[in-house]
Amino acid sequence: MIAVETYRDRAVGVFGLGRSGLAAARALAAGGARVLAWDDAEARRQAAADIALVAPSRQAWSELAALVLSPGVPLSHPAPHPVVGLAGELGVEVVGDVELFARARPRARVVAITGTNGKSTTTALTGHLLRSAGWAVAVGANLGRPVLDLEPLEERGVYVLELSSYQIDLTRSLRPAVAVLLNLSPDHLDRHGDMAGYIAAKRRLFEIAGERAVAVVGVDDDDCAAIAEALAASGRDVVRIAVGREIEDGLYVVDGCLVRAQQGKRRESASLAGIETLRGTHNWQNAAAAVATVSALGLEATAIQRGLASFPGLPHRLQRVGEIDGIVFVNDSKATNAEAAARALAAYDQVFWIAGGRPKAGGIAGLAPLFPRIARAYLIGEAAPEFARTLQGQVAFELSGDLVTAVMSAYRDASAAVGAGRIVLLSPACASFDQFADFEARGDRFARVVADLAVNKRAAAS
Repeated sequence: MIAVETYRDRAVGVFGLGRSGLAAARALAAGGARVLAWDDAEARRQAAADIALVAPSRQAWSELAALVLSPGVPLSHPAPHPVVGLAGELGVEVVGDVELFARARPRARVVAITGTNGKSTTTALTGHLLRSAGWAVAVGANLGRPVLDLEPLEERGVYVLELSSYQIDLTRSLRPAVAVLLNLSPDHLDRHGDMAGYIAAKRRLFEIAGERAVAVVGVDDDDCAAIAEALAASGRDVVRIAVGREIEDGLYVVDGCLVRAQQGKRRESASLAGIETLRGTHNWQNAAAAVATVSALGLEATAIQRGLASFPGLPHRLQRVGEIDGIVFVNDSKATNAEAAARALAAYDQVFWIAGGRPKAGGIAGLAPLFPRIARAYLIGEAAPEFARTLQGQVAFELSGDLVTAVMSAYRDASAAVGAGRIVLLSPACASFDQFADFEARGDRFARVVADLAVNKRAAAS
């Protein structure tokens, strides 16, 4: 835990008692603050037995020095949560747990990674590259452990933090050595008002980072390319990354080869050939960003190549969870929007696709160029009727309803198919909250169903 001593002997409100909220409350208490915590959900309040619970009110909050807001609580859109309005009326500063970290560890070496897709893999890979080279590293924030639940590192240690747009909105003092923006596509528009608001939230990472930070920016979409140009024009140190094409300056990947281009010269930086956990062009972008980041920190090329080869991959992101009768089952539950699902579909040729959940804006119409790769689709959750209308006449599908039914049907159909490379792919292109607590729970359920299927298959054969 990183104790936050900034508010010693002062009252601080914590609203939202998920993982990050609980970690913030405990870190503040460890630093001597008087914590007044609350959550709208009774179950979460009951789980916070070691924390003082005080319902928000003008009287209870009259002496608050700050309000720590969990990232999932609306700050401005579609409307501010009432506690945000109350804090404004009382003149109380609203911050997030990453801001508390920045104030508690102002001299820490930090890598901050954001983007619509790929940020978790990039964060995990960056941490792995540094750790495998013997560096002291802590990885967390939006990925895995909350930032204040990480261990304090010595001066040479590096915190590798995945940041969501929500967390960036609540952060002002973080000064990362390297700030990374991978890509931008429509997501979380309900929380940012529109695409312009979403882009502005992501771009804020470079504003708070300051001019000394190295900016690593993917330039394969127009919005990110424009941000890279603007940063470079202002004199910032920008490393552009691209996939499938050469660029004049930066790091690009063609046919699995990472090439560094600088001042008209090109040299191979690393190779991704044969690394199964970095399969697909989307992972090439992730790898390019991670390599650019650790290179900016001073990691040598030989250590980078060794680290790439030993990367174990990320749970729930193109995670191979089983193989039965030559059929490979792939858990890509973290693909919570169509853009992420596109990257998974593009990695395989014969896909029995499980999709659906709570739909996001735009649906799956944009995946049409990849429909020929789908042997059959199995639709679950609230999005099933909408997805069925999109697939009608283009892709064979069934309305499976729930995940277990979808897995069993996909296995049945894949077993009847011929040829190598049969993939049962869970890549939902949707949020999970209609049927599961989060994408991790959805992916874990998929893996358990596959494991049970394998056990039953072996039992039947014996």
